[in-house]
Amino acid sequence: MFIKRTQRILRGKTHSNHLVVESVATESGPRHRVIYSLGSLGPAPKAQWLKLAHHLQDSLGGQESFLEHSVQKQAWVQKATLTAKGKKKPNAGKELRIDLEKVEVEEAREAGTIHVGHQIWQRLGLDQLLAEVGFSHKACLLTQVMTLNRLIEPSSELAMSQWVARSALQDILKEDFSRLTKIDSIAI
Repeated sequence: MFIKRTQRILRGKTHSNHLVVESVATESGPRHRVIYSLGSLGPAPKAQWLKLAHHLQDSLGGQESFLEHSVQKQAWVQKATLTAKGKKKPNAGKELRIDLEKVEVEEAREAGTIHVGHQIWQRLGLDQLLAEVGFSHKACLLTQVMTLNRLIEPSSELAMSQWVARSALQDILKEDFSRLTKIDSIAI
């Protein structure tokens, strides 16, 4: 989802309109489908359009935001949600019931603390710093894994591979750690 600017000339005056659109695949190739018209975003900086589009996309998908947004953004989100849902309030009159007896957990993994640690690692630019001093990609990766392990669940190097297997590190770092052993972690 993104915001697309359109212009129209009417009676010699140029009018701008900003549309929230998404790309859809059709038989004729990719096309833009209009989700909502935001009108003129004249005073809003273009750099904020992508954030607004993501906020609208999250809201249309039912994701509530913990962040505070301006009154204007909240109004756009509410109008777009009502427009996209066919003028109905989302989940109006619907009650969600979950039978806790039938809920099963499969492959639960620790993710929150790992995600926070990874974000801090990235913001500090530690991968670039380690690469500048000569670390290989694998060495940078294992250094990050070992650091996160020591911060989140301090244990031995042998226990680290077990921690990696029950955590969401593979998903967050987009790497395969199935062959991670004590020898790999020492060989940095």
